[in-house]
Amino acid sequence: MTKVSRQGRLAQVVDSDRFNGLIASVILANAVVLGLETYPGVVESHGSTLVKLNGAFYLVFVTELILRLASYGRRPQDFFRSGWNVFDLVIIGSVAIPAVREQAQLMRILRLARIARLVRFLPDARILVLTVVKSIPSVFSMVVLTLVLMFVYGMVGWAVFGEALPESWGTIGQAMLTLFILLTLENFPTYLSDAEQVSPYAPLFFVSYILLAAFIVFNLLIGIVIGSMEKARQHEAKSSRTDAEDDSFSESTLLDRIALVQASLSEIEDDLRRREQR
Repeated sequence: MTKVSRQGRLAQVVDSDRFNGLIASVILANAVVLGLETYPGVVESHGSTLVKLNGAFYLVFVTELILRLASYGRRPQDFFRSGWNVFDLVIIGSVAIPAVREQAQLMRILRLARIARLVRFLPDARILVLTVVKSIPSVFSMVVLTLVLMFVYGMVGWAVFGEALPESWGTIGQAMLTLFILLTLENFPTYLSDAEQVSPYAPLFFVSYILLAAFIVFNLLIGIVIGSMEKARQHEAKSSRTDAEDDSFSESTLLDRIALVQASLSEIEDDLRRREQR
């Protein structure tokens, strides 16, 4: 997510811990209300109150969005450089579209999506989201590798067990589905017991697959996640340092300008005194 350094009292307010804590509390309260709406008895007795609370929550979110947009001052276009701001605008602004308001299911999804905004106010959660994003390319490669492994073992399983166990190994699709279930070690003893009645090499087939797929692949996934998390933490730290440097640069620039103005005023005063002495 791109961060934009900005100054001003309003920017300090919307970026403060108290303001963010308040919005996070409203999001949690909104989640509680959404949960209460799943109980028919609560809706029958307090349905109007829940509707009013949802309206109040939405008003708070709209006010927050307006304040964040206004905090960019004369550069409102910078508001859209932040991915979180765009996400908030889509989730909150979509409710104002008449076609969206007419869709009850879509409205429920949008109201539920507001809860996801809580990630914005939790630094560790932001790192986790960034970890998922950064791990996508590596995970995609791992998925391709796993599919190739499942295809090879699926063809072997079809050739060895397909005729005797058609429900599990009758086609390459059924064989790969069985191997996918075995990734979780679900019903492993049952599959192994059935296969042992067909071929004495069944234990070698199943054990080698479990070692390669369930253990090695999962360990690779853990390694990818850990590496991506480290990159995400470095990115977050770099962004924080950049913001701090930008703020320091802005303050130092302002101080330099003030010093320059003071020096200019001193020169003007000295020049006026010399003229008066003449």
